Amino acid sequence: MIRPSDRADLERRGISDATLTRQLRLFRDPPAPVTLARPCRLDDGIIRIDPDLAERYCLAHETAQRAGRCMKFVPASGAATRMFGALLSVRARLPALTQAVLSRAAGQGDGNARAALEFVTGLRRFAFFPSLARTLAAAGLDAEALIAGGAYAPVIDCLLDEPGLGFAARPKGLLEFHRVADAVRTPFEEQLVEAAACTRDAAGVCRLHLTVSADHLPHFLSRLDAVRARYEAELDARFDVTFSTQRVDTDTVAVDHAGVPIRDEDGRLVFRPGGHGALLANLNEMRGDVVFVKNIDNIAADHRSRGSVHWKRVLGGCLVATQNQAHAHLRALHAAGAGDTDVGAALAFLDTCGIKPAPDIAQAPISRRLAFAIEQLDRPIRVCGMVRNTGEPGGGPYWVVVDGGAGGTATKQIVESAQVDRDSADQRRIFDAATHFNPVDLVCGMRDWRGAPFDLTRYTDPDAVFISEKSIGGRPVQALEHPGLWNGGMARWISLFVEVPPETFTPVKTVNDLLRPEHQPHPTGRG
Repeated sequence: MIRPSDRADLERRGISDATLTRQLRLFRDPPAPVTLARPCRLDDGIIRIDPDLAERYCLAHETAQRAGRCMKFVPASGAATRMFGALLSVRARLPALTQAVLSRAAGQGDGNARAALEFVTGLRRFAFFPSLARTLAAAGLDAEALIAGGAYAPVIDCLLDEPGLGFAARPKGLLEFHRVADAVRTPFEEQLVEAAACTRDAAGVCRLHLTVSADHLPHFLSRLDAVRARYEAELDARFDVTFSTQRVDTDTVAVDHAGVPIRDEDGRLVFRPGGHGALLANLNEMRGDVVFVKNIDNIAADHRSRGSVHWKRVLGGCLVATQNQAHAHLRALHAAGAGDTDVGAALAFLDTCGIKPAPDIAQAPISRRLAFAIEQLDRPIRVCGMVRNTGEPGGGPYWVVVDGGAGGTATKQIVESAQVDRDSADQRRIFDAATHFNPVDLVCGMRDWRGAPFDLTRYTDPDAVFISEKSIGGRPVQALEHPGLWNGGMARWISLFVEVPPETFTPVKTVNDLLRPEHQPHPTGRG
């Protein structure tokens, strides 16, 4: 299926024949689903941190922060198209976008019509409404009159399309999310503010890295130029902001349902971005130390963010404290004369992290137990916030069965539904019994006990891939996604799961999420 003419294209992309062959093999023979043992629960894989310990962790984080060890990594490549899915749907299907038509469709059970009605009813409450009204006025239209008259088509067209605001094609990180006093803020700006609270070192430097699409990069750079001076003055900070794009050599080939590669009209193989798991390469290239990871849209208005910032510091301090313990054990194990006492202490620490030796290792001679302890300790560490399950979509924390590998019989993992055999009643029952879910709020310890950056590619589960259904030009295809950044991409890290309160999880998946209290202005109008 690989033609001689494909060689130049593969070389240009930096994809080897072996990589392409492996991708095609995974379509034909996909890895088996994970085997869930049980959900992680409080005191069984999930930690609850009491206020006194949380305060100590905040102090540990502050020490690392002032030393310049902390930075933030924000995946921000997504366009806002999905945010406006309901509006795009009703515009394409319904004969007119009027109050009467939307109400009739909503009454007949059309969920997108209901969402569109919620949108137009709350339109004045969105931070972007003044921009929308000004843009309509420039075209000779009165936003208030259109809304009052139930004539919504010009309003929605102006919001979604060029030459209006064109929000449907803009990066989500640059939309106007929040009103703060007499100004508006984008998620990008809110991430800058949060970075100042969590990464600013003793010299005032705040380090933030964003992964963006190549098309959107100029717009992010322009916005940064426009707001940098204001935020640096307001926050007494200096921003060190860097950007990267998803690497072309992480793209994956698309195939039809027979497993045959899709080709374009010129006969060239069609590749697609390899999902957020491809961002492991970007994270690896940062060579960071203590790195906070958070999605671009999971950010509350500034006046509602105090709790989120507090828990960022708690998670950061928990990471630093755990890292200090792991590194102390590694120094002891590498020292001359390390014996049973040192190995026993290291294994006891690993046990608190949910890592247990298999029975044959537990009863083995000290040399083998020493090697096991060193191998398990000398790896990246992540501390992941976990929120009580309230019906939000997404993966969650589980104990996953392994065959004699790290952790003995089971290891803690973040698992998505796509990784589970939903045809198995037992596996479906375990998956649905989760008490917590993953809000993608984590902090990563990316340096070893000698201070050198880990090669993160060594600690993935390469078989934890996703095969998803996509469409190219209306033609159904299958796409291969790399092991998710916080799923298989971090499968062989030391993982701690910490319960965090629900107010730390404030994502904006649809435009109407911006009507939630955490995204609305301060009641007094202050910032």
